[in-house]
Amino acid sequence: MLTDTWPLFWPFSWLSLPLLAGLLGLIIGSFLNVVIHRLPLMMERHWAKECAEYAEPNAEPVAEPVFNLSQPRSRCPHCGHPIAWHENVPVFSYLFLRGKCSACGVGISARYPLVELVTAALFYFCVARWGGTATALVWCGFSAALVSLAMIDWDTTLLPDDITLPLAWSGLIVAALQWNPGVSLSDAVWGAVGGYLSLWTVYWAFKLVTGKDGMGFGDFKLFAALGAWFGWTALVPIILMASVLGAVVGLGLKWSSTLREGGYVPFGPFLAIAGLTALFFGPQAILRWVGLAI
Repeated sequence: MLTDTWPLFWPFSWLSLPLLAGLLGLIIGSFLNVVIHRLPLMMERHWAKECAEYAEPNAEPVAEPVFNLSQPRSRCPHCGHPIAWHENVPVFSYLFLRGKCSACGVGISARYPLVELVTAALFYFCVARWGGTATALVWCGFSAALVSLAMIDWDTTLLPDDITLPLAWSGLIVAALQWNPGVSLSDAVWGAVGGYLSLWTVYWAFKLVTGKDGMGFGDFKLFAALGAWFGWTALVPIILMASVLGAVVGLGLKWSSTLREGGYVPFGPFLAIAGLTALFFGPQAILRWVGLAI
């Protein structure tokens, strides 16, 4: 287990540990922007390749340019201008460029620095609360995963297994290593089981009644992951908060006529927000807010 201080960072002793974690969060947030944009595209390319191989199993494979989280180099999506290192400094480059591409002048979404700032704030909070410990480190990883999942699901209605499954397994491992105070391995296991089966049951009940899919399988996996991290007792407050948020936002989008085609509102972002709320305030605080705490 890590100690209360990290000797590795002694050259930066003039910085407080939480502040150093926040700076690291800015860098991780910049990488998360890459994950949010590229991972769904990587999945789509993989599916297209599988479909092509199934349709023509004897066809010669077509060479495709490398596309992953590290290659090719980041470019402006409008003009193709390669982004230089000094144009890719978290938050500061956005402010220096005044939110516009240096080559074509097209606006850059404010969501990029927002993701970086949110990730920095989450990292700062985790280290300020748990110090330089393994507990702080794993909750930083948990926070980064939820930020990625929330944004990917909102953009694409996808919750990639590449993130949800490692998140669920890591919750169980963290509980087994006793790096998550208050959540035993038994609580984590039953939290994962209860999280998955509860939404799985709702999904099939809704489908039998309406003949439609009410949510995706990724929602089951994400809720199972939250159960693994917070334990089975947190399932009710988390799903309650996520459902209320989802209903409010869905009604707001419908009222403003901004619902996406099919009137579908992804549930993953609200599960992620509920999970981060539970991280900050504790699952039982959610029940107290609605007057259901015992």
